[in-house]
Amino acid sequence: MIPLKSIEEIEFIRESSRIVADVLKIVGAQIQPGKTTLELDKVAEDFIRSMGGEPAFKGYGWDKKNLFPATLCTSVDAEVVHGIPGKRILKDGDLLSIDVGVKKNGFYGDGAYSFAVGEVSAEKQRLIRVTKESLAKGIEQAISGNKVHDISNAIQTYVEANGFSIVRDLVGHGVGRDLHEEPSVPNFGEPGTGAVLKDGMTLAIEPMVNAGTWRVKVAADGWTVYTVDGKSSAHFEHTIAIVHGKAEILTLS
Repeated sequence: MIPLKSIEEIEFIRESSRIVADVLKIVGAQIQPGKTTLELDKVAEDFIRSMGGEPAFKGYGWDKKNLFPATLCTSVDAEVVHGIPGKRILKDGDLLSIDVGVKKNGFYGDGAYSFAVGEVSAEKQRLIRVTKESLAKGIEQAISGNKVHDISNAIQTYVEANGFSIVRDLVGHGVGRDLHEEPSVPNFGEPGTGAVLKDGMTLAIEPMVNAGTWRVKVAADGWTVYTVDGKSSAHFEHTIAIVHGKAEILTLS
C-alpha cells in the first residue's frame, strides 16, 4: 500500500529534507584533497543534531550484527553507494558521492549529491552532469496521473542516450514516516507501467549512473556497492512531494 501524505505531513517531511539539503551544502563546501571521509561524517552528524534531527542511516539495517555505522554514505569513484566513512583521504581527481538521511518529528528526508574533488577528468565531469540532469528528467515525470515507470524510463532514456548505464540492482523509494516506503522507484522501466502517481505521494528519486556496465557487487563489509568493472559511478537524489498535480522538490536548502 502506498501511503498518501497530508499537507501537514508533507511540511514535516520538508523540514527533514531541508536539513538534508543543508548538510549536502555544508559538507560540500568542505570537500577538498586531504580531507578524510570520517571528518566529513562528523561535520554532518554535528549539524543534524544541532538542528534537532537524527541521522537516519546511523544504526540502520536488517542484520543486527552489521548495522550501518555512520551518518553519511561516502562513495568514491567505483563505489556506487553505501560507502562507509573512515580514514580514507580524498585526493585530487576523485568523484565523491554523498548520501544522507534525516529524521525529525517522526518523518524522514533523503538526498544525495556527487562532488568533484579538486580537478577531475572531463569524463567524470560529464558523468556528474548527466546523472544530475537525469534526475531532473525523472522529476519532470512525477505528476498526478502518470505512472511510476514514467519516471524510471525518463531517467534510463537520458542516461543511455549519453553513453552511460543505469544501475538496476538499487532503486528509489517512497519516504515519509519510514525511510523506505512503497512504491519502489526504479531508474529503468517501460513507460506507462507501475503504480499511478497521485497527490500526496512523497518519493525519493535517485539515479545511480555508471561510466561502464550497470552491473554492481557488494563488498565484504556488507554495505559498500561497487561497479564490477571498476569504472566510476555518480549518484543524485531528491525527496519530492506530488502537490496540486506536480512534483515539488523538498530537499532544497
